Amino acid sequence: MPKIIILPNPEHCPEGAVLDAEKGESVLNVILKNDIDLEHACEKVCACTTCHVIIREGFDSLAESDELEDDLLDKAWGLEPESRLSCQALVADEDLVVDIPKYTVNMVSENH
Repeated sequence: MPKIIILPNPEHCPEGAVLDAEKGESVLNVILKNDIDLEHACEKVCACTTCHVIIREGFDSLAESDELEDDLLDKAWGLEPESRLSCQALVADEDLVVDIPKYTVNMVSENH
């Protein structure tokens, strides 16, 4: 069973975490079912960037992102080559090391 290792994040997961994942499950669903509060303003339909994560290890095991995800990622804060929307990144056979960025772009929660 693949694991998702969440790197420590002061707001979302101060101690970090090691989570069991099922192949084909989204990174976001694994995070949420383990009570880690990661924003997902569009309810997992690939319409925002609030669930943006950086896959530090295991990135190549994920299916390639599609054009819609790539277009949205261009708007994400702190974009890196290994950035993905966690609602679209499906766990494969390898463990993943995931870094939750310090900031997200969410006009609703930012009181705009």
